[in-house]
Amino acid sequence: MTPAPLSERLTDPRGPLFFPVTAYGPDGALDLDVYRTHVRRGVAAGASAVFACCGTGEFHALLPEEFQACVRVAVEAADGRVPVVAGAGYGTALAVRYARLAAEAGADGLLAMPPYLVRAGREGLLRHYREVAAATALPVIVYQRDNAVFTPPTVVGLARTEGIIGLKDGLGDLDLMQRIVSAVRTEVPGDFLYFNGLPTAEQTQLAYRALGITLYSSAVFCFAPEIALAHHRALNEGDAATVRRLLDGFYRPFVELRTQGSGYAVSLVKAGVRLRGLDVGEVRPPLHEPSEDHVKQLAQLIERGYALLEGDA
Repeated sequence: MTPAPLSERLTDPRGPLFFPVTAYGPDGALDLDVYRTHVRRGVAAGASAVFACCGTGEFHALLPEEFQACVRVAVEAADGRVPVVAGAGYGTALAVRYARLAAEAGADGLLAMPPYLVRAGREGLLRHYREVAAATALPVIVYQRDNAVFTPPTVVGLARTEGIIGLKDGLGDLDLMQRIVSAVRTEVPGDFLYFNGLPTAEQTQLAYRALGITLYSSAVFCFAPEIALAHHRALNEGDAATVRRLLDGFYRPFVELRTQGSGYAVSLVKAGVRLRGLDVGEVRPPLHEPSEDHVKQLAQLIERGYALLEGDA
């Protein structure tokens, strides 16, 4: 575990948040050596944190023992240089189990993903996340998306819960997020963290920054860290020309390609990592691999993105 409080370390502006893919061998089993290399490269490239075994890391496809092995390797690979946050999800009992496995593996925090399948009310959601937060000493970030959408009073309740330090938004309702930020700021003293967790968050980060939300996940960082870092730096420095150039020439076309297939928010990213020379294997079902034509388009797009950086130099 890293020495400083997680909330402090997550606000380090040096780079985006890194959500590594999970590596599998030709037989479909975990390849922890390749996974270790992937995490090490991301940390060396300038990530501010590693979010292991979350959405991009196919949390849904991992057995508990596989999950814990990956988190342990991520912690070893990060070696205290950046914090490691692990996913936790499904129903309350399983989410608590994953939380404890992550704590045993040395994680610095948890990303609590939506409960499995059900659409619960405010009382049930609060009870769920409070039990996850109480299960370990690890600080918890709650992930809003799909069947876990919160009203401002619910987020106020989360912010008042010991151990819950932030909200990651994967919904994209900016009006709701503004009301959430305002309600928590008004009713709960202290700092509560917010994250833009939409797929390819760079595409929407200008809008989130207007709400005061500067933290975001970057799937592109998995396979093109230089592009992701250039965008992150341009945002922080107010370099609007570079932001526009990367949005128009790389990120928007990437998002349009991503929408061509279900599950491409994961499988297209994994294809990108392979294109860049690290064989992390294919996705596990029920996800599927991108078509050959889409992979070719991705290769061309990556080349174009790096050409944009060369032009900037």
